[in-house]
Amino acid sequence: MIIKAAVVGLGSVNKNLLKILINKKEQLQNNHGISFQIVCVSDSSGVAVNPDGFDPQDMISRKEAGERASSFQGFRKDVSIQDILEDTKIDLVFEASPVDLKTGEPGLGITRTALSKGISVVLANKGPVALAYEELQKIATKTGASLEMSATVCGGLPILNIGRRDLIVADITKLQGIFNSTSNFILDEMATGRSYDDALAEAQERGIAEADPSLDVGGWDTANKLVIIANAILEQTVTLKDVDVTGIENITEADLKSAHANNKQIKLVAKYENNQLSVSPLALPQDSFLAHCTGWEMAVELHTDIYGIMYHKLWEREPVPTAASMLRDAVNIFKNKTY
Repeated sequence: MIIKAAVVGLGSVNKNLLKILINKKEQLQNNHGISFQIVCVSDSSGVAVNPDGFDPQDMISRKEAGERASSFQGFRKDVSIQDILEDTKIDLVFEASPVDLKTGEPGLGITRTALSKGISVVLANKGPVALAYEELQKIATKTGASLEMSATVCGGLPILNIGRRDLIVADITKLQGIFNSTSNFILDEMATGRSYDDALAEAQERGIAEADPSLDVGGWDTANKLVIIANAILEQTVTLKDVDVTGIENITEADLKSAHANNKQIKLVAKYENNQLSVSPLALPQDSFLAHCTGWEMAVELHTDIYGIMYHKLWEREPVPTAASMLRDAVNIFKNKTY
């Protein structure tokens, strides 16, 4: 089965997705009977189309050379990705454009258009589902398209999959986690005496920090993820305005040392309990699960009525697991379909 796909965004996540598609091409075909053909690529410079498929390695090389979609063969001037979705055979959109928490654009508009045309969407961009989860699910249900988003929450850590697939009929009475590895890394580094600015610069270099790092340190990336979790697995209908958010910008080295002296670790914690949603720095007991979530790790703790208390953790220093999660979603969409 050949899946004709559009790639929206040529940042770290989709670039790593292309590398995985190259390296895992034979396994995808042999184990799942699926091949992905990239027929459309879009970024802030515009959109290019090749019905016969772009060469993923050529796309990577061009990106690493500083080129953009406007330099690709098949570039269409003054045409949007939404226009392309109207008149081009596309089965799937890999959406990883920059996050915008105010409008959700361009990802929200692209996702709306794709789903309304019956085109499935795999998101790494949290904006669309943080701002319009219920609306997008209704469109997908109406047209029969699939909308998957496991990459939007903690990269390769399959929190949404666990909640939707593995906790059948469970009541989740409490959920708390560390969902942003950038802020977690910064806090750990500051505790050793490293400056805030230096630690943030490393996170940006590695492609882990958001394009706007204030989303990480301000707690908004974490809040985004908590909203998605709440809608997807906690049976809540909420938006960002329903989350009480405090970031780590005002945490000092002295605060971290004081906590350590009292056998505690300060972490930026997302929490759901008693139908309340919050994100804030908390001083956690040194022997607690989340206190042991260090550096580039992310983690979630789930308290359920019938499955007990579950602990899950992931170490993610590069965006490869996030890209892999997009591929996982795509395979799960198409592996049981026939054309």
